Amino acid sequence: MSDLFNLSTDLSTHSDILTESARRTLSTQAQALANLANQVTEEFPKAVRMILASKGRTIICGMGKSGLIGKKIAATLASTGTPSFFLHPGEAFHGDLGMIQPEDVLVLISFSGETEELMRLLPSLKSFGNPSIAMVGNTDSTLAKHCDCVLDLSIDKETCPNNLAPTTSTTMTTAMGDALAVALMECRNFQPQDFARFHPGGSLGRKLLTRVKDLMHKDNLPVCAPETTLKDAITVMTYGRMGVVLIQQAGKLLGIFTDGDLRRAMLKESEGMIHKTMASLMTSNPKTINENVMIVQAEEQMLHDKITLLVVVDDTNNVSGILEIYDR
Repeated sequence: MSDLFNLSTDLSTHSDILTESARRTLSTQAQALANLANQVTEEFPKAVRMILASKGRTIICGMGKSGLIGKKIAATLASTGTPSFFLHPGEAFHGDLGMIQPEDVLVLISFSGETEELMRLLPSLKSFGNPSIAMVGNTDSTLAKHCDCVLDLSIDKETCPNNLAPTTSTTMTTAMGDALAVALMECRNFQPQDFARFHPGGSLGRKLLTRVKDLMHKDNLPVCAPETTLKDAITVMTYGRMGVVLIQQAGKLLGIFTDGDLRRAMLKESEGMIHKTMASLMTSNPKTINENVMIVQAEEQMLHDKITLLVVVDDTNNVSGILEIYDR
């Protein structure tokens, strides 16, 4: 058994050994990645051109750990502008080959290049005639010899102390998949807005696709007239639960009065304050934002102006809602 299973009960010794193990693993993989960068040849741009030229999908196929990495690569490609999906070689052998269309490009992953399930598929895949890219750790392997393009993932050894468990090899496969995705993004000039279209549920998607009108409060807005007294305005503000009242007349916004304004007014003058009107206390010409502006721009404006809410107006400059800084 390894030293790890023969440790004494001294916790400091455990910590030293485990820390050293982590550093060794990470350093080994970092060096392998550096070596992989030097292994990139003209086969890489060839693979990128093959995918760009395809009018179909990029189909990723691999078994075991290669399959798990393949699923990640397919997901990354699909979310960055390259239509892609993962095809399980076992399922492919039992009917899922029908998912492959003539316009598709195949990316076959096998570190050994001799994975049995892929070898069984090769005759069928060759008969289909689809362009094929091999991601292998052995460029002399059967898979490499039967593909149109070969991406070299060869390494000196796995990080696994027994040189058995896929560790460094899976890191290399993931990195090469990322390199393909990034190169394709650059070729397509893939922008944050494009990324957001495929990630509408993520924070970036919400920021880049959501407009102010999608998040603003628009029902039961706290509104009062300029002649409303502070006493009554406080009731409206409390009911509105946004710490603000909008002062309007004939449908037009005249000003706002916030809970901050209330505190400052009470500190400045408390005698008879409760009977003063909004016309004398409100902030005139408050900051507004159009309802069709993107939410990210509204957030930037609030942060720049150090305010927590904006009055939202429509294209005719009528009030349509209130936006708070945390409405996302």
